[in-house]
This record gives sequence, structure tokens and C-alpha cells, in this order.
Amino acid sequence: MSASPKQRLLRRTDHVLRADPTRVVSKVFLPGQEIAASGRSRSDGVLERVLALPEETVRELLGATLESFGPRHRDLATTLDARFSLVAHRVLDPEALSSERRWLIGAYFSQEYAVEAVPLFNPSMVAHPDQSDLPPGAQRFVMTVRAVGEGHTSSIEFRTGTYSKDAFAQQHAELGGDQSSARFVLAALPSSFQRAELDRALGRLRGQRLTRGSAATTSDRFDWMAACNYTITFPADSALAERVIIPTGPSESHGLEDVRLVRFTAADGTVDYRGTYTAFDGVRVVPQLLRTDDFRTFPISQLTGPAAKDKGLALFPRPVGGVHLAVSRWDRENISLATSRDGLHWDVAVPLQTPGGPWEIVQLGNCGPPLETPSGSIPST
Repeated sequence: MSASPKQRLLRRTDHVLRADPTRVVSKVFLPGQEIAASGRSRSDGVLERVLALPEETVRELLGATLESFGPRHRDLATTLDARFSLVAHRVLDPEALSSERRWLIGAYFSQEYAVEAVPLFNPSMVAHPDQSDLPPGAQRFVMTVRAVGEGHTSSIEFRTGTYSKDAFAQQHAELGGDQSSARFVLAALPSSFQRAELDRALGRLRGQRLTRGSAATTSDRFDWMAACNYTITFPADSALAERVIIPTGPSESHGLEDVRLVRFTAADGTVDYRGTYTAFDGVRVVPQLLRTDDFRTFPISQLTGPAAKDKGLALFPRPVGGVHLAVSRWDRENISLATSRDGLHWDVAVPLQTPGGPWEIVQLGNCGPPLETPSGSIPST
């Protein structure tokens, strides 16, 4: 059965997506296992050999490196200097080294990572916040894609953070364990806090480890939560297509998948862009949230609550009656409607759609965020 021209929903074009070998990012490279014979770190051996090179050889090697890799990376010399700082503690007098030797050491501890080594798929699209200087009838857009790179790890592409006390309390409660030690830490924190304030509170907890048997476990959990909630800021002069969010927090160490991006209008009329995505740590699959108002700075937040499980969480474009709404597939079986008072903690979801047709036996899932129509907000399935 074929659709008539009026019913046709798909139109083929002549556009072709071709591989781009320059779609790479620079990541830290650390040599693998320890050297069995000596028990020393392989990093020590690499450092000793670079430190033994004549200065002329250092300049030649560095020049070739910058010539080969510089065009693909923004301010590569600064990146190499930052990589050197990660191993500088293994050098007897790092300040005595020339900048060229520091950068060359940084190069030996760097690697290129192809973010599009496998597929590029699952797009999500919103209208661009800047619609200036366009011809009539045109609209500029922002599209995210899921890029699967080497090792089959997913990143999010685009063609100093602050933490919440309430969010940390909810996250720790869901992890279980000793809540008494958690309350001790939280009591020392303001409603919104920086990492340094958390470190001081954890230091006081560790000082009571003799009377608090779970102090070490609680500290590790707070450290883990802090690492999962972070902010990424890209250089102001970088192009949108250069900005790639690669796995950073421990909850997403094995990939960030399937952003569902929406232009969100808050109850007070302010507008930003929010995307729920799937974070995978190799064992657990959970939805997380990224936000931005300029597509340059992205706070990343964990989500909590019974409806913030598994995959497929997609936000409604605005609150309804003062309540945040989302489509959720928290139980892997049904499409449900979830509610939240703050957009971070999602309460028990009410089923909207259950598998009914034979085409839904294996998988039932929502697509993008619900679209608002004159009749209301309708889930896209």
C-alpha cells in the first residue's frame, strides 16, 4: 500500500553525508599496564626518554607534531601544555624545562579520538535562537546528533558548576545506605554550593570516621555525584559544529546517547534549551539533563525519582499548571506521563500507551519531545 502525494510524509533528496576525517577531539593518553620487570609506571619510562632527547630533536619533533595535528585542533599548544601538567609531578624540576619540551611531553600523553568512527544518527532539532539575516521563508536551526566513536562510545555533537543541595539529598537517598552521614554533610552546605564547600563538609565528615562507620562510603558517593553534575563551557569563538560533549562524568563513562532537545519556556516566560539524554556507565542506563541558553555553556545534571529511569525521557516544551511534564519509558514497557515540581525529580509516571499492535511486541518507545499544537501538547510516538 502506498501513500498518495497528499499523504506522503517523506521526501527524498540528493543530499549525501560523507565521512570527515577531521572530526576528532584530543583526549588524554596514558600508557597501559605497569612494566613487569621493574614495577615502574610506563609513564616514567616515556618521560625519561623524552627528557633525554637533545633540544634540537625536541624542536623538530614538536614542529612536525604541530604541523600535522595543529590544523585539526584549536590552540593545540595550550592543550599540550595542559597535558604536561598532568604528569609534571613526575619530573624533578618541571620549571627548568623549555616550553617546547613541555609541549612535546604533553603530545606523548595525548591522543586523537574519532568521535564519528561508527555511525552518526538520532538527530534532535530546535529553532536556532538567532534568526537574523535570513531570506524570507528560511529558518536557522540547531541540530544535535548521536556520534558513536572509537570503542563504540557515544558523544553529543552540535552542527566550574554550581550544585543543588536538594538534588544531592534526593540522589543520595536513591543510592541508599547511611542517610545519617549524608544529613551531616548536607547540614553544612548552603542550598547552592561550589565544589570547595563540598570538600570542606566532607573533610569534617572524615574527621568523624571513628564514630561514623560509613564516612568513607558516604564521601565516595558525594564525590561521585559531584563528578556527575558538571558544567561545560566552550570557547566563545568556536563554531557550533566544533562543540562536542564527550563522556565526562562517571555515570556516562560508556557513552551519552539520544538527546531529545526542546526549546523550553518557563512559567515566568524565560526561554532556554533543554535536552534529556541517556547516560551509560557500562552497567546502568539513566536519563540525564543538559541545559543551555546560548549553546556555549551546558550545565549537566542528574535526574532522580521513579520516572527518571532507563531510556526515553522527553520533556514537554513548557510547564502545565505550574508542573513540569515529560514522556517517560521508565519501565522499558510502556509510554508514561511523568510530573515534576522542579524538572529534576520525577515522580511516579502514569501509563499513556501500552504495547498493543504486533509491531510493538519487541519495542515500544517515544521519539522526540512532545509537540504543542492548538489542541494541546501531543506526544510524538
